[in-house]
Amino acid sequence: MLLAHAPTELQDRVLAQPLETFTEHTIASADRLRRTLAEVRTQGYVVCRGHIHPEAAGAAVPLRSGDGAVVAAVAVMSPTTTRRSPRSPPCRPPPAASVEPSDLLDHREPAGARCGPAHTLGGSRARERTVRETMLRVAEKRVVAEGVVTLTLAHPDGERLPDWAPGAHVDLLLPGGTRQYSLCGDRWDAHHYRVGVLREPGGRGGSAHVHDELAEGDLVGVGGPRNNFGLVPAGHYLFVAGGIGITPLLPMLRQAEIVGAAWHLLYGGRSRATMGFLDELAGHGDHVEIVPQDERGLLDLGTALADLPADARVYVCGPPPLLDAVESRCAGWAPGRLRTERFVAAEQGAPVRDAAFEVELARSGLRVSVDPRSSVLDAVGAAGVPVLSSCRSGTCGTCETTVLAGRPDHRDSLLDDDERAAGDVMFPCVSRSRDDRLVLDL
Repeated sequence: MLLAHAPTELQDRVLAQPLETFTEHTIASADRLRRTLAEVRTQGYVVCRGHIHPEAAGAAVPLRSGDGAVVAAVAVMSPTTTRRSPRSPPCRPPPAASVEPSDLLDHREPAGARCGPAHTLGGSRARERTVRETMLRVAEKRVVAEGVVTLTLAHPDGERLPDWAPGAHVDLLLPGGTRQYSLCGDRWDAHHYRVGVLREPGGRGGSAHVHDELAEGDLVGVGGPRNNFGLVPAGHYLFVAGGIGITPLLPMLRQAEIVGAAWHLLYGGRSRATMGFLDELAGHGDHVEIVPQDERGLLDLGTALADLPADARVYVCGPPPLLDAVESRCAGWAPGRLRTERFVAAEQGAPVRDAAFEVELARSGLRVSVDPRSSVLDAVGAAGVPVLSSCRSGTCGTCETTVLAGRPDHRDSLLDDDERAAGDVMFPCVSRSRDDRLVLDL
């Protein structure tokens, strides 16, 4: 069974069991596997008996109940040692079998069951993951606060869009470069994406283009979705948002409601006029606390974080000072209890080493020297092994690459302490090496 397409309740039951390590590629951390399964639904991994299998390619075949609802899926798998070409023809699964649901819950058919031309990522865990880039039409553009607009995007031909989960983002291909924006609409709407865009006067021009030039009816390039900020099961959630950081949290609130978890949102901004989505949040009653700075001052993080239940998870998104303040107060917490997402890369100290180092590309059979002025991403690209990337600041996760040997000098804003200590993945757009030699699965 392809676990990624099973209902959340079934996933939780499977992941509650001990996970065995079969190969060096097996993900044996339940939290990490849970986040990966959310990507599997759209990005093309293969999962067999609950384990990611990076050496196989396959198509998901939905299993339907008598009324046509998709309740699970199986994987048609074939071994492969080469990357799938972006020019590969579209693949479609064979006709679905019909099964009667037992204790499986109803689940929407994943749009990712049909796949077309795509770009493949470098790295073994990412090797079977694909990032689709397509042109979507701006179906609606709305001003939701001072300096904030939302774009509702749809396929020009009305086709359904790839599935996504709370915390996911998409890339918008804008003049001057690619920008990442969190999906903040209804995850169960198969035909529309919604993103919120804050005007950034000191930015690189992407937000200005969205605000001033992009209009309803226009086409815009979209890549993804991808998710580095997935919502994991918990009995209680505290969500903390600052300004435009509310966008990835909006779908999480709805998901918490669906699963019956206790939750509270603390939402701050400069003023009510600058805080988007207040009308949507009003329906949640006292679950939501709105804190405009000009009326009530800064967020009371001490009170919000005090005496949380042991099973509580805290999700925070907003400007760097807010994230730094929360991380400082939560220092010493068990790994995984606090999850943050940054729109701006965290400040990093000097690299561990200031000398050149060698990167061995295991799949390509190349050795590449990386000097102090060059990134690993640029060095391997110049050697003829391009790795798909987007933000080039260690915040989007596009260039995630498996490390086979050596110790990476992690300089991203994505990995938690446990993942950094494991040292099995890195983001070559910013991360470097602690040793003279680093071996990557490229």
